Amino acid sequence: MNENELFTENEEARAFAQAIIDTVREPFLVLDQDLRVLAASRSFYQKFKVSRDDTQGRLLYALGDGQWDIPKLHVLLEKIVPEQGEMENYEVEHEFPGIGQRTMCLNARKVFYEKGSHTTILLGIEDVTVQRVLEREKEELSRQKDILLEQKVMLAREFDHRLLNSLQLISSLLSLQSRTTKNPEAAAQLSIAGNRVASLGRVHRRLHVLDHLETVEFKQYASRLCEDLSEALHHEEAKRSIVVEGEDIEIPTVLGIPLGFIVNELVTNSTKYANGKITVRLESAPEGYSLSVFDDGPGLPEGFTPSGHKGLGMKIIQSLVKQIGGEFQIGRGDNDCGARFTILFSTQPPSQPMVNGAGIAAGNGAGIAAGSFLEQPVIVAR
Repeated sequence: MNENELFTENEEARAFAQAIIDTVREPFLVLDQDLRVLAASRSFYQKFKVSRDDTQGRLLYALGDGQWDIPKLHVLLEKIVPEQGEMENYEVEHEFPGIGQRTMCLNARKVFYEKGSHTTILLGIEDVTVQRVLEREKEELSRQKDILLEQKVMLAREFDHRLLNSLQLISSLLSLQSRTTKNPEAAAQLSIAGNRVASLGRVHRRLHVLDHLETVEFKQYASRLCEDLSEALHHEEAKRSIVVEGEDIEIPTVLGIPLGFIVNELVTNSTKYANGKITVRLESAPEGYSLSVFDDGPGLPEGFTPSGHKGLGMKIIQSLVKQIGGEFQIGRGDNDCGARFTILFSTQPPSQPMVNGAGIAAGNGAGIAAGSFLEQPVIVAR
């Protein structure tokens, strides 16, 4: 091969290599062992607003009036790459003239040639400034969210404390008035109202058991709730046995809370009519779950419908059933005795937004308890 052919081949190889470098989307440099620029990609010139004449053949640290004279870059090219032969995802933050503050992710490889007479370094440069800014913004938003959630929890605890104190005060006042009034009918209504307010307070305390939990084992939760109800009814002459049975099922807390209020309403009502036993049963149903409360009392009157009843307790139950997207059914209890109230529900979210259980207690339930019990009975008349 003569000298002209060798020269031609070298020129073709150089052009081919340059064409490959120019196809790289991110800025790319080829450096010799003294860190002089042998070749640069078109994207490098465009990104850093420099020309080929001011770049090729010059020391990297001298480019652009020293814009690449970066301490971390010295460490990368003069220590890490020579010792390890490569480096990936090495980030450098620097103020670059013309383009401003940037975060660059560097990837470097040391290339050894067969004759061993020299080496080159391939340096890929990726601008990750936008990604890092977004990550920092995301972290800041997450931090602010955590602060707001913590403030929300603190406010909720303060609200719960005030609500429970208010319910206890209202219950005590109604109980006192029921004992001092001379009208027997008014005394009975005041006593009913006082018991209902106290019942709401007990349910609300049980809500704290579910704080920060996504699901609740409902049978256990209902058992503890019914234990509270049994203690509250111990003063009655006719003792009632409240039994919770069925499957051990985990359900979403957002369903467990309103179902707890429903159990409270239905069990409280059944204590007025049951001869001795009230049963709460949770079990699987064809399209979800079935929650039933039934007793061994006289049963419901002929023609009774929940929608046609004016009692406040039934209105509360129907409202809660609607909120969880359930179905409310009535019928006879076991062995065709007593009354049975059944709620069919699914653990899938209802089509309409569900009201938070605590909101029911704090808003709907407490508001009704405090203001409307004197106007009408709160039990379901049978």
